[in-house]
Amino acid sequence: MTDLITTDLVRLGAAWGQDKHDVIRALAGVVDDAGRATDRDQLVEDAFARESTSSTGLPGGIAIPHCRTAGVETPTLAFARLDPPVDFGAKDGPADIAFLIAAPAGGDADHLTILTKLARALVKPAFTDALRSAESADEVVDLITHEIGEAAPAKPVPASGAPSGAATPTGGEVPATAAAPAAGGAPSGAKPSLVAVTACPTGIAHTYMAAEALEAAAERAGVDLQVETQGSAGSTPLAPATIAAAGAVIFAVDVGVRDRSRFAGKPMVSSGVKRPIDDADAMIAEALRYAADPSSAPRVEGTASEASQSTGDKQSFGATARRVLMTGVSYMIPFVAAGGLLIALGFLFGGYEIVNDGQTIAVDNTFFNLPDVNELGLDHALFGSAFFAYLGALLFTLGAAAFGFLVPALAGYIAYAIADRPGIAPGFVMGAIAGSINSGFLGGIVGGVLAGIVALWITRWKVPPWMRGLMPVLVIPLLATLISGFVMVVVLGKPLAGLMEALSDGLNSLQGGSAVILGVILGLMMAFDMGGPLNKTAYAFATTGLGAAATATDAPELRVMAAVMLAGMVPPLALALATVVRPKLFTVPERENGKAAWAMGASFITEGAIPFAAADPLRVIPPIMAGSALTGALSMGLDVSLRAPHGGIFVIFAVDGVAGFFVALLAGVLLSAALVVVLKTMGRSDADVATV
Repeated sequence: MTDLITTDLVRLGAAWGQDKHDVIRALAGVVDDAGRATDRDQLVEDAFARESTSSTGLPGGIAIPHCRTAGVETPTLAFARLDPPVDFGAKDGPADIAFLIAAPAGGDADHLTILTKLARALVKPAFTDALRSAESADEVVDLITHEIGEAAPAKPVPASGAPSGAATPTGGEVPATAAAPAAGGAPSGAKPSLVAVTACPTGIAHTYMAAEALEAAAERAGVDLQVETQGSAGSTPLAPATIAAAGAVIFAVDVGVRDRSRFAGKPMVSSGVKRPIDDADAMIAEALRYAADPSSAPRVEGTASEASQSTGDKQSFGATARRVLMTGVSYMIPFVAAGGLLIALGFLFGGYEIVNDGQTIAVDNTFFNLPDVNELGLDHALFGSAFFAYLGALLFTLGAAAFGFLVPALAGYIAYAIADRPGIAPGFVMGAIAGSINSGFLGGIVGGVLAGIVALWITRWKVPPWMRGLMPVLVIPLLATLISGFVMVVVLGKPLAGLMEALSDGLNSLQGGSAVILGVILGLMMAFDMGGPLNKTAYAFATTGLGAAATATDAPELRVMAAVMLAGMVPPLALALATVVRPKLFTVPERENGKAAWAMGASFITEGAIPFAAADPLRVIPPIMAGSALTGALSMGLDVSLRAPHGGIFVIFAVDGVAGFFVALLAGVLLSAALVVVLKTMGRSDADVATV
């Protein structure tokens, strides 16, 4: 392995002016003079580009300009003591010590791991003080070599088996024999427990310095902290038990957090990656406040049930398939929600005729020059108004555009779940191809999986150093799109289109008993785990179908959407009603939860029933499944249809068959509430009931 730093890469007493860009150019020149740069100009350009995203000055008079670049083939560190000091944007003044860290665009994991050790060392005052007092280039090299060559300090071991903040050389699994947390997932010694994620755009320096600063601050505060560094040297995910035991999570990131849903529902402190380097103690204190009083804290989006589905451990095939599909669905749902509600509002304001030429009306006219409503061809617009006709056309156009991204987003993020970022571009293209070959959401799922597998396969190729920089920006998207696209169009196109046509014909043929049976199945799935995998599967089935049919005036997919939403409203509403009818059967906290369940059920938030089911599953889950099954059956049997993917009673304007909507909902709520009361009463004496 080539040495990271040699005496040729050290300058003491460097007088390079007062501008940080001059210092970066000079450091790049040092690298070039030492024979370590293959393209000096490219190195300078990439270092400037990184500097433009955020300054690299650190507290204590340190600057660390750095980049991943095609301008070097081996990781290289240039060092300079600046005289006079130069301002790199640190809050406490200019820097008298500067490192230029240059990593190859496709650098190997061993070298990147060494760079992470250096980044962690830079937040240690003893190390930087020694560099300031060094009397020769040899002494500087010895100090740095000793620091990055010694074993990392011992850290608490999470259940995943990796030390906090550590990264395995390849970012892969660690042995499963590591010690697990104490019972209940709590850290030993009953210390307060926090978790954190750090990540920066290049994943070289700030990612690891932020982790080191947070860990040092946590140690000073007597807090058990586990850090996941999502950097260039790979990432060992935090164990699910570690996340569950933590009182709060700290996100110190300048990029998106991978698998963010693992932390769903946790109190959250969020900042850029530089803040913990400057002020880690304050971040730890803030996280502890949120952990002690979660009601005042911002939270990671999502619910605890969603977090429980994510895992950092090795998964079974079924669990992996579910995670991949749910990732695609979760990223797709915002397009469905925005598009569905906009289309529904378009129908409300402009009438159903808007399907024919709504886009033309929206583009060819303006609010400031509207023709008569009859000229627009929307005779059924709200109040017969040209204004509402145009507004409806505009909303319909926006909604239809949002729906156009539904299948590409589904495919793109399925591929992302398999191959990370390299899968996104080919995945989106396969989603678009699925639309062009009429294979719908089935084609999107297959295309996303195919693109992800191919992209992941290509990322594992062994390529020469000069080619590594081209892999993520050129080779992977080009070849993954070409290979998966060929398979989709030439091999799978006709079979997928035929399968989608058969599914559509099957839904169109649902009449009478067969439609009712589908409604029963969907109702059972919605109520069984209240936001879990079965619930999400039924919801995904409905929303992906809605994407193909929401712009139609009549389609069986609209009835499926209505059945799913109505069935999902039943559990919280039924339990809220039961707490009112027989309050003595419920504890005081359950009665309080019942008050909130009214609003949650009315809004189609099935998770409002979870506290009741968790406390008494055998007497709660079967009754709510029965009620949801009845509601799903009645909804399908009464031909209720819905063009909005969410909202409960607040999107009643998007419902066709309003009377059937309320009949189905009321029947299911009454049945579930009655069964809950009966089951909770059975086996209890009057005295028992009276004392509950």
